[in-house]
Amino acid sequence: MTTFVLMKMPLLFLFIFSTILASNAQVLDSTRIVKVLSFNILHGSTTNGDFDLDVLADLIQSTDADLVALQEVDFKTNRAKKYDLVTELGWRTQMAPIFGRAMPYDGGEYGEGILSRFSFHATKNIGLPFIEGQEPRAALQAEVLLPSSDTVVFIGTHLSHEGPEGRILQVKKINQLIAEGGKPTILAGDLNDVPGSEAIEILEKHWTATYDKENPEGTYSSTKPERKIDYVMVYPKENWQVLKREVICDPIASDHCVYLVSLYLVGR
Repeated sequence: MTTFVLMKMPLLFLFIFSTILASNAQVLDSTRIVKVLSFNILHGSTTNGDFDLDVLADLIQSTDADLVALQEVDFKTNRAKKYDLVTELGWRTQMAPIFGRAMPYDGGEYGEGILSRFSFHATKNIGLPFIEGQEPRAALQAEVLLPSSDTVVFIGTHLSHEGPEGRILQVKKINQLIAEGGKPTILAGDLNDVPGSEAIEILEKHWTATYDKENPEGTYSSTKPERKIDYVMVYPKENWQVLKREVICDPIASDHCVYLVSLYLVGR
């Protein structure tokens, strides 16, 4: 009898220990998890030089993202065969689309796009300051209602590629947007600058980065991702928890890798 009891003791101890761990583990409310994707779509053209929106849609769907910030989005341009690219991708992915114009281009328009699994409460397209002679840029903003009934703001943008001066002007304007908001906010996009640069440092005075600052994973190019220029950031810090981040490189879909981040909205 004594031997039997002693043999059972390790199993009993293991059961009790596992129960304590389970009770102390954080239980996440799935309705507060948001998967965010930043994707520069190369104006709808693959790196093969053809025009295959199904390749882009398949990549988006494979990530199971809830919110997608699209950059280099054409709206009925000649080079995009007069397609409204974000609407076409919305139809293929079964997500709600919205386009924000940054400038007229090639018989149509060029700018930002957002795809969302959630309906839009409100949307706004904000022109960003730019240096004369450089491409205009925009920040496309959407207010969405999560399944948890929490409202969050999602901003997609694409900063100037011509030089740091334009990007510095643009990030200062973006920082003003959160001061005017008050809701938990996500920023995503191709920021055309690397960690530690002046523009990124200005942003990160207010926004919280989701990448590993000790070892930032490259997002450009998709064939040799040596530079991190695609980002997801959150504000305010106390409202967000990063669950997972992933860089996915498809050398055909775009010259950029996509950056996927799973976020958890902490209860307020």
